[in-house]
Amino acid sequence: MPTVKRDTYTPDSLLSVAVRVFNERGYDGTSMEHLSKAAGISKSSIYHHVRGKEELLRRGISRALDGLFAVLEEPRAREGRAVERLEHVTRRTVEVLMAELPYVTLLLRVRGNTDTEIWAMSRRREFDQRVAELVKQAAADGDLRSDVDARLATRLLFGMINSIAEWYRPDRAAHNGARDETPAPGAAASTSAEVAEAVVRTAFAGLRTG
Repeated sequence: MPTVKRDTYTPDSLLSVAVRVFNERGYDGTSMEHLSKAAGISKSSIYHHVRGKEELLRRGISRALDGLFAVLEEPRAREGRAVERLEHVTRRTVEVLMAELPYVTLLLRVRGNTDTEIWAMSRRREFDQRVAELVKQAAADGDLRSDVDARLATRLLFGMINSIAEWYRPDRAAHNGARDETPAPGAAASTSAEVAEAVVRTAFAGLRTG
């Protein structure tokens, strides 16, 4: 008798494939057939794990959001002067983006076409607002320039952070980890810590009062 191929996919491994396909094709351009072919399993096997592709979208986005909101609960994001907390949040947000790159990329590409995307955009605004409050407090403390609107400063800051998703490639980062090599043009920095530090120094050089 022929051997029946067993479904060896787990919810996490299936999610990883789905997020990759969503990022390549766009969520609206992805069908269950596309997911089935990418995973190498039948559509019925996928339905064994999830109700449909929107559940996969929500799980992928939730992974990114959970990582970002967890940053706001870290001790260094909750204690000390506002400007120091803001720098910590900035640094850690970069690190989360780079560690969870496919999931954060998916989050950044939602456009509000489904209930899940509308929910995700609302959560993103909540995160931005909490960071903007830190900016306001740091300005009130005299540590940041008061002549730059807090919401505008927050948007500019996240514009810089979010752009990392467009050019950072982990495979290049690993290749460029050797210090005796000259990185190719446009290659990623070797560690998330280096990129995070560069963002903090660049952004706060123009925002800090001293």
